[in-house]
Amino acid sequence: MTLGRVLVVGAGQMGAGIAQVVAASGREVLLHDAFPGAVERGLATIERSLAKLHEKGGPDPATVLARITPVEALGEAELMIEAIVEQADAKKELFRAADEALPAGAILASNTSSIPITELAAVTSRPERVIGMHFFNPVPVLALVEVIRADQTSDETAEAIVALAHELGKTPAEANDFPGFVSNRILMPFINEAAYALMEGVAEPEAIDTVAKLGFAHPIGPLALADLIGLDTCVAIMDVLHAGLGDPKYAPCPLLRRHVAAGRLGRKSGRGFYEYG
Repeated sequence: MTLGRVLVVGAGQMGAGIAQVVAASGREVLLHDAFPGAVERGLATIERSLAKLHEKGGPDPATVLARITPVEALGEAELMIEAIVEQADAKKELFRAADEALPAGAILASNTSSIPITELAAVTSRPERVIGMHFFNPVPVLALVEVIRADQTSDETAEAIVALAHELGKTPAEANDFPGFVSNRILMPFINEAAYALMEGVAEPEAIDTVAKLGFAHPIGPLALADLIGLDTCVAIMDVLHAGLGDPKYAPCPLLRRHVAAGRLGRKSGRGFYEYG
């Protein structure tokens, strides 16, 4: 199955990173975002990322950027990778629109970190061609891609996406369609417990993260990682886990909810568990 032209929907942190790695593989990328100015900001992010990588022997930034075309509507492509807000209704609306706009043979993939792929597949007329393709932040650096099969996903679709992940220089890990898949089912309780440790006064953020980094050999502590992911995204994922698995251990820590309510979303807002310039 040829996947030479890829439509990336969502030009935020994840979407920009996905567009970059797909374009760096030699493919044509169509980049779409419904929010005014989002594509321009995404392209600026890509340009900065490519410049840093080029200093370390990475590809020529101009060559990669030339393969990315901003589009105002869902264009013709063999694959769509969705990277919009982590809300089920918004994703379902997009998948309905993409199902109508893209060729019948195109694959529709979601970068969701928790929302069931089977539910997204069910709103289309091509459920066998719907799959999860969950990248990790920062996309140009981290090698993992979680590949999640819906109940309806065909072997051909799964094989094509696994092959694409390899061609992008990533390592695919296949998972079945359970809430949170593998990564967030393990990661979110870790972040949540770190938030409880902070809320209950066990230790300050720096100490909690230092324990994880030096004691567990993690490259980044759970609270700093939550800030990188976005505290609102963490809460959204935990809500999906809690609703889907019915276990109270997945309910977000009250401190996480308070930070989100106060607009302390992490790096993207300038303040979360830490402050950012």
